[in-house]
Amino acid sequence: MRGDRHLDKVGPLNRTIIFSSLVLGIVQTADPLAARSKGSAKAPVTVYEMADFQCPACRMFTVTVMPALDSEFIRTGKVRWVFINLPLPSIHPNALAAAEVAMCAARQRRFWQTHDALYLHQDGWAKLPQPRDTLVALAQRAGVDRDKLNACIRGGTARAEVQQDAERAARSGAHSTPSFYIEGGLLEGAPYTPDPMRHVLDSVYAVRTAPRRNPK
Repeated sequence: MRGDRHLDKVGPLNRTIIFSSLVLGIVQTADPLAARSKGSAKAPVTVYEMADFQCPACRMFTVTVMPALDSEFIRTGKVRWVFINLPLPSIHPNALAAAEVAMCAARQRRFWQTHDALYLHQDGWAKLPQPRDTLVALAQRAGVDRDKLNACIRGGTARAEVQQDAERAARSGAHSTPSFYIEGGLLEGAPYTPDPMRHVLDSVYAVRTAPRRNPK
C-alpha cells in the first residue's frame, strides 16, 4: 500500500525533528523492544518500522532495500531499527497469525531470523486457508523451539502484544504498511530503492548529531 507521503517523493528532512517516544507509547526506562530491534540502543536515530508480514510492499522493502540500510546505518551505529507490528487483517487475513509466530520467536531471541523467513517465503503461506503449521515450520527452520513456540501461541500473550503494537502504530498516525516513524516524523510507503530512505536517514542523522550552539 502506498500512502500520500511515499518515500520516493520525500526529500531530505531539513527541519529539526524532536523525537517523542510517547507517540508510540513506549516507556524508555527499560527496553521491551530489544528482541526485535537492530543496532545500538545508543544510536542517535531510531526508526520504527510499522509493517505487516503478509504485505507485498513490506516484503519488497525487506528483500531489496533493507540490506543496504542495515549495512550503511544500522551496523555502523547511526540507526537503531525497531519492528512494530501493524497487521491489516481486512486485506491480509494471515498477517495476524504470522505476527504471533514472530513475536513468540522473539521470546527465544530468534525474531529477525523468523522475520526474514516469513518474508522470504511469503508466497508459500500468504494464501493458505490455515497457515499456522506452515508458519511454525518456517520459524522452526529459523532456529525456534517448536514446543515452546506452540505453547506461546496457545497462551495468547503474543496476540495481545501484536494488538498493542497496532495501537501504537495508530497513535503515530500510521494507517498503511509499511510506515516509518523517524524521530518525530511519519513516512508512509516503501521506496523501491535504498536512495530515498538513505537521503532521509542522512538528513536526520545530521540534525541529531549537529553540535549544539550556545546562546549568546
